[in-house]
Amino acid sequence: MGRIAYVNGRYLPQARAMVHIEDRGYQFGDGVYEVCEIKGGALIDEARHIERLRRSLKELSIGAPLAPGALALVMREIIARNKISDGYLYLQVTRGVAPRDHCFPIPSVRPSLVMTARAIDPAKGATLAAKGIAVVSMPDIRWKRPDIKTIGLLPNVLARQAAKEQGAYEAWLIDAEGMVTEGSASNAWIVSQDGVIITRHIDNAILRGVTRTTLLELIAADGLRLEERSFSLAEAKAAREAFITGATTLVMPVVCIDGEPVGDGRPGPLAHRLRARFHGMAAATF
Repeated sequence: MGRIAYVNGRYLPQARAMVHIEDRGYQFGDGVYEVCEIKGGALIDEARHIERLRRSLKELSIGAPLAPGALALVMREIIARNKISDGYLYLQVTRGVAPRDHCFPIPSVRPSLVMTARAIDPAKGATLAAKGIAVVSMPDIRWKRPDIKTIGLLPNVLARQAAKEQGAYEAWLIDAEGMVTEGSASNAWIVSQDGVIITRHIDNAILRGVTRTTLLELIAADGLRLEERSFSLAEAKAAREAFITGATTLVMPVVCIDGEPVGDGRPGPLAHRLRARFHGMAAATF
């Protein structure tokens, strides 16, 4: 049986799941999304993902497609129909279908909701984490509100593709002041030579990562030293360790930046420790 998608009230084989040609997400990128980890059939940090979705919708003046309880039921139904034990759930909300016009439609139209789920093999992520990843730096050319999780990801796509073409896993984006903002699809972290964990402070230049938030709680619970502040590319290259976080990567060690080794060029012990303990802090809901 093939994968099942949810599209505006209907469960359909993914091959037949479609949206209208005048959906504003398709024509303008006028929408938002969330990606939730599924582990052991449970959604990880569901409440935080839904709260971030609510915030993104509010920032763009898009209405909620479903009441919270109904949305939760659909999320679980998609997991069940796709028989997912370990994987990811993708949820997208757009402003809806309307004749093409840059201005918001008047009267408002019903928001469009699409949901899919995909299985993954956790062992592949563990193998990658044991080896570590390379990142490359490039200018941050995104719009000035990446704190809103919009579906307009073309600059991120170009950055990730450029990283791939250079043999790297991820791109770290650099602002006009030479500071690291975040990755194309992740938050960026370093560990200083004296063991301080550093990640950029929350502002409109980065996404408020759900995995990032959970990791901050873990760091506090373990009594580790933390600084939420900007850090430069030079500081990152001189760090003892580096790693990225995201729903699809969890805590992933970075061993190389722009071809230069981070620390001894191997995944650091702190990154491994945080990765191993992450699910003990993250909230799982069935």
